[in-house]
Amino acid sequence: MSSIGGLKFQVDQTHLKALAKAHEALEAKPTRTDFSQRLADGLKTVASAQNEASALGTAFEAGTEQNLAKVMVAQQVSSLGFQLTLNVRNKALSAYKDIMNMPV
Repeated sequence: MSSIGGLKFQVDQTHLKALAKAHEALEAKPTRTDFSQRLADGLKTVASAQNEASALGTAFEAGTEQNLAKVMVAQQVSSLGFQLTLNVRNKALSAYKDIMNMPV
């Protein structure tokens, strides 16, 4: 019976720690990031994913990278990031055209 009590104590302590972290997160002031900064960060992330995929592909061709799955996953991540970036650009361009075609 004492092992159950000890386990209950550990669970209670874990819950208390999680609640304390959640409370701290709610009290913390959110940092504001403007749209242009988020867009620039996203583009940098996509560029770094493309560079990493290219480097892994080159390493696999040279024989220094043996894990084909790692190379393929990196290439898929790079491809998805590029497609997402392209779709965001297309939506922004479409919205701009719609606004420009509105009568004044």
